[in-house]
Amino acid sequence: MTTFDDILEEAGKFGRSQKRIFALLCLVSMPWAGVYVGIVFQGFTPEHWCRDPAVSELRESCGWGPLDARRHTAPLVNTSAGMAHSQCERYDVDWNSTGLTCEGPAGNFSGAARSSVPMTACNDGWEYDYEGRVSFVTEFDLVCADAWLVDMFQATLNVGFLVGSIAIGYLADRFGRKMSFLMSNVLNGVAGILVAVAPNYTALLVFRMLYGFGVKGGWVAGYVLITELVGVEYRRTVGVVYQMFFSVGILILPLIAYFIPDWRWLQVVITVPYICFLAYYWFIPESPRWLLSQNNSSKAVEITEAIAKENGNTLSKNIETLKDDTAESSTASFLDLIRTPNMRKHTFILMFNWFTSAVVYQGLIMRLGILGGNVYVDFLISGLVEFPAAFLILFTIERIGRRVPFATANIASGAACLITAFIPESMFWVKTVVACVGRLGITMAFEMVVFVNTELYPTFVRNLGVSVCSTLCDVGGIVAPFLLYRLAVIWLELPLIIFGVLAFVAGALVLLLPETKGVPLPETIDDIEFPNRYKESPLKNQQLMNLLPSDVTTNKESMTV
Repeated sequence: MTTFDDILEEAGKFGRSQKRIFALLCLVSMPWAGVYVGIVFQGFTPEHWCRDPAVSELRESCGWGPLDARRHTAPLVNTSAGMAHSQCERYDVDWNSTGLTCEGPAGNFSGAARSSVPMTACNDGWEYDYEGRVSFVTEFDLVCADAWLVDMFQATLNVGFLVGSIAIGYLADRFGRKMSFLMSNVLNGVAGILVAVAPNYTALLVFRMLYGFGVKGGWVAGYVLITELVGVEYRRTVGVVYQMFFSVGILILPLIAYFIPDWRWLQVVITVPYICFLAYYWFIPESPRWLLSQNNSSKAVEITEAIAKENGNTLSKNIETLKDDTAESSTASFLDLIRTPNMRKHTFILMFNWFTSAVVYQGLIMRLGILGGNVYVDFLISGLVEFPAAFLILFTIERIGRRVPFATANIASGAACLITAFIPESMFWVKTVVACVGRLGITMAFEMVVFVNTELYPTFVRNLGVSVCSTLCDVGGIVAPFLLYRLAVIWLELPLIIFGVLAFVAGALVLLLPETKGVPLPETIDDIEFPNRYKESPLKNQQLMNLLPSDVTTNKESMTV
């Protein structure tokens, strides 16, 4: 019996051809960082206060700075951080009657007397301390009562992720990894430019949702494609490095945002790479594994021979009759993910881990935008923390396995979030170090859930399985901004408590998953349900197979010559 892995061993498990394809696909992860967490810069909310037309005129003639005007017009209010000038109310007075001059208001409008002055909402708009940046928040005045609309910018993106990952995941299993990848990038290019030119906030949200529809589905299709092109011992490396390029994008993003402070032009720069990825039509092949699952052995042979030739190898085995005997009965279906006990357990645990990873990861990054300080430097430092995560994964998963590092990363992240919440601000560096541990842990968990998800599903439903489970990541992304921004109004550290509890539970559930270290990619549902007993006697194997429903029982003799 010859399997595709046997053929791949002759063609080259990770030769020149796979390295070239892998390098090209890794670039796909970089702009996704800008899409996923670009809200930190595109949706930056600067210091703001109510605009008063009379004071604005005087400000120009007196040469006041922005904060000088706020000092006169914005009342002091008690906040969780102490006394501060109100951002959503102003004194309801006729400034001409107060004798306001360049030296300040005259008469009794000063000191304690201000406490009895009536206040009103910002009926004439707001003024901002821009700090050289223009965000959609300042352009559309999404502050005070409309601040929740900023959360919608991230939520609609994740709604697009949710729908798009399912749709493109299905299409990738039906029409191929390569075609789905290319079509998603067509959508990314068009929707990304539409986001940049959106005339109003409603249009911005619609275009942002379309943008999310294509971005994640294309990224997952690329991930599955490279995973199916390399040998089993290289899956962990390509999986981790493919995601590590997301961290490279995290490092590049603050540098780009620093030099491009306008959110619309930043959006254009983030989108351009997706247009360039359309050139991959000529440089990446379709997955031979997928072609075999569709009974298209002739095309699979052609691509495999091309890979072998580029790798400088020749194929001695007769692969002209290589086929997937399960092609006719292995059409991907959502029911395949939950019909049998082990598949059902894997699906639910992976879904919860996707959800937790998204909530905690996005929450910790977006939290940088509300902590104050230099957001560019803070973002860059937090991005550097992600690189040790990739190396820790590569160091541990070969020696220890997948399950223990995966669970430990979640638990360590949860502990760090809980501890950070109760460290006083006076212990700044201690708080920062512990917070970095939390970011490191959740980054490891987020990177591991992707390739563990890939290793726990058979070929014919692998792309759909990853896409469906990762929909909970998108649900988490929808929840994360509301959870962070709204709870932080009550207490800045309250979201960290929620993050910590979620990560602890996720880590405990991971321990219920099987170890996948050194295990070949499963080809059938039988490989998942009976991973060990399948090596026993043929008679007992047949008895075990009879326990499965007839519509999901597949032939173990798949992908044979």
